[in-house]
Amino acid sequence: MTHLPPTDLVVAGLGPAGRALAFRAAAAGLSVTAVDVRPQRRWTATYAAWADELPAWLPDEVVAAHIDSPAAWTTGPHTVDRAYRVLDTTRLQEFLALDEVTVVTGRVRDVDADGVVLGDGRRMPARYVVDARGVPADPGHAQQTAFGLIVDDAIASPALDGHAAWFMDWRRDNGTGPDDVPSFLYAVPAGDGRTIVEETCLVGRPALGLGELERRLHVRLEARGVRTTGDEVVERVRFAVEGAPTAPGVVGFGARGGLMHPATGYAVATALSTADAWSMRCVAARIRTASCGLSAPAPWRPSGRWDCGSCCDSTHAERSSSSTRSSLCRSSSNAPTCPVATMRPAWRPRCGGCSGCCRWTHA
Repeated sequence: MTHLPPTDLVVAGLGPAGRALAFRAAAAGLSVTAVDVRPQRRWTATYAAWADELPAWLPDEVVAAHIDSPAAWTTGPHTVDRAYRVLDTTRLQEFLALDEVTVVTGRVRDVDADGVVLGDGRRMPARYVVDARGVPADPGHAQQTAFGLIVDDAIASPALDGHAAWFMDWRRDNGTGPDDVPSFLYAVPAGDGRTIVEETCLVGRPALGLGELERRLHVRLEARGVRTTGDEVVERVRFAVEGAPTAPGVVGFGARGGLMHPATGYAVATALSTADAWSMRCVAARIRTASCGLSAPAPWRPSGRWDCGSCCDSTHAERSSSSTRSSLCRSSSNAPTCPVATMRPAWRPRCGGCSGCCRWTHA
């Protein structure tokens, strides 16, 4: 098996979540390797988010459409007083540049605490291992499905009833009755004079099929006076809304890590907004590790016992000097300042497992 040089971080999967993390981690000064079977594949899905969930570092140029107050219809019409943004997928992908990332093309065979193994046997070791490959669309998992058309704004206008956008329109003018599994209309501007009109099954196990959603969409559009030609750009959506397990010591990120809204299936904004926090905690942990005299190579396999006394119980690959050790082991009042103390268990870096003064309970 071929082993490539270790890096600080290896990311499996270069969808929006993996690419955002790789981009921001490299910007934070970490050495990053990213692996994907088709790393240059262009994204074609429509991504959108509430404006207040997008990170400050994301430029306005990646936003295709601004909606100040989208509408929703449940038992009647409602205005959602929250700004909504539809992203320009192409510009978003281009902005999340990988110039400072080592990009490896290959099919991932295995992801474990030591790194990523490709189908050809190559292993990419790293201090931190992230699985951002999304969640497989397993028929046994609950899924969200949708069928949409991208049409000119003027053509879509009758479906909007004078609103800037429909976030969710649950009316039954789609050819269904009270006993049928419900679906809703999602209709938002997509930029450049275009609107996406999409019939969506919010969640189902099994979810509604794309053929049924296509039928419902055409019934709904016809009922509202929207005429289509059959030449429209089509968007088909199917993804699992349940998470997938990761191996011990591996961090799941994006949908793989549970960063998906349980009611809407939205995950991109959460991945974008948490990429910095995760990257900086890796940086802080690396600095903290260096400060206590550790020089163990990734993935920090414990080989010796470092007994700090009563304040913590750490196992590191190398012993540190008593002076360095005392600088790390402080009173319990310092616990909240530990860079990983508040991280979810699945996100904690691996090294040995402190449990005292600094509360480092690394997975």
